[in-house]
Amino acid sequence: MQLTSFYPVIGTSRLPEAHDFYTRHFGFETTFEADWYVSLRRAGPPSYELALLDHTHPTVPEGYRRPVRGLLLNFEVADVDTEWERLVVQGGLRPELELRSEPFGQRHFIVADPSGVLIDVITPIPPDPEFAAGFAG
Repeated sequence: MQLTSFYPVIGTSRLPEAHDFYTRHFGFETTFEADWYVSLRRAGPPSYELALLDHTHPTVPEGYRRPVRGLLLNFEVADVDTEWERLVVQGGLRPELELRSEPFGQRHFIVADPSGVLIDVITPIPPDPEFAAGFAG
């Protein structure tokens, strides 16, 4: 298989709010918008894509027409402390997990989008010796 694109599509009951969240806080731009679907892109390089879909839309198979649950998106950034200040301290987002350093090699915090999708904002840091061996290459 030769992929030409790959991006998550979040089924949501809060399409307008989620649309605003990703454009306002994470720099995505709208590339297509309907009352049931929004396609977003973050310019690069590299560029990233994300879509939002009304979970009740008939293009979703009937047995799956429910809002997203249990999804965690990782946003790896150069300076997580700066993003903490921008998004939580200045931006007013509520942290679901406070800013902290993990022994497995991440400094991060987690916020949630209006649909309940968790956004883990991460900067890699050196792991503790007990985790270092687990990394490939």
